[in-house]
Amino acid sequence: MTKHKTLWLSLIGLLLGLAVLMSLSISLGSANISFTTVWQVILSRVPIVNGFINGTWSDATETIVVDLRMPRILLAALVGAALALAGALYQGVLRNPLADPFILGVSSGASFGAAITFVFGLQLMWLGQFTLPVVAFVFGFVTLMIVYMIARIGQKVRMETIILAGVVVQSFLGACLSLVMALANEKLQTIVFWMMGSLTLTDWSYTAVVLPVMAVTVIISLFFTRELNMLGLGEEVAHHSGVSVERTRFILLILASLMTGAAVSVSGAIGFVGLVVPHMIRLIVGSDYRLILPLSLVGGAIFLVGADTLARVVLAPRELPLGVITAFLGAPFFIYLLRQAKREYF
Repeated sequence: MTKHKTLWLSLIGLLLGLAVLMSLSISLGSANISFTTVWQVILSRVPIVNGFINGTWSDATETIVVDLRMPRILLAALVGAALALAGALYQGVLRNPLADPFILGVSSGASFGAAITFVFGLQLMWLGQFTLPVVAFVFGFVTLMIVYMIARIGQKVRMETIILAGVVVQSFLGACLSLVMALANEKLQTIVFWMMGSLTLTDWSYTAVVLPVMAVTVIISLFFTRELNMLGLGEEVAHHSGVSVERTRFILLILASLMTGAAVSVSGAIGFVGLVVPHMIRLIVGSDYRLILPLSLVGGAIFLVGADTLARVVLAPRELPLGVITAFLGAPFFIYLLRQAKREYF
């Protein structure tokens, strides 16, 4: 079977699975709504098709589906897709299967920005409700620039240096975050809950933060599949194949960190998505990034929509932090990867 046929068949299968899972997730909750009713409500909002739908549901049901659950599930899909694609890019650029979107401190930077926003009650007039996601996004991006500047030696950035710089900056920001939390007083619970990851208070407007960044970064990153495949063979091979290694690495790190910053800014710190999903895709389809990037995109959406559904229904009507669910699912997989890596080196 050709690569193109494998890609399209896999994408169609994953997209169908995502559609079913999203519908199921919308139907589940403190107020259960039938699978059929969910689709009727959704189709009633589609022009042309809505003329064939007979509405027999209540206004409360439509409000729950359209205004409460749909924006949350869609945002979960976008955040999961962003984190998984960012993880695939990090693993490709750093040539490290244990790399994930938080390895360069972007998550810590975004969390620090969010904590400052909570504690000092920042509300920029021209941003309004977007103050929190925008501030978190900017702090995450600035963190990446600082890491890259620290790791840069002359005209080159060595991979082991940038990982070490990321660990150091992440540790420093962790200390800064602890200081802010110590000063938080009554805001402490809000900061802690945000850091554990949650989509509880999201609405349609939050999609406007993630979607534009996702659209641009996904389109650009898909043009770099050849370069990622070459980097996987080693920097010398990539260079002799006509790949501008430093330029490609810089662009891909920027793209991955933009995706991570945008995702973290609306959902809080959610770990393991960028580690688990790309690696599972790699185990299934191999190391060709022409397959890994688009399949990680859809796989990440499926992973986080499923995790968010579990977070809502496991202890209903109470809700678990989303980061707790992804940690329970991802930590055993990380241990498995770590043991595999140890076998290769020892």
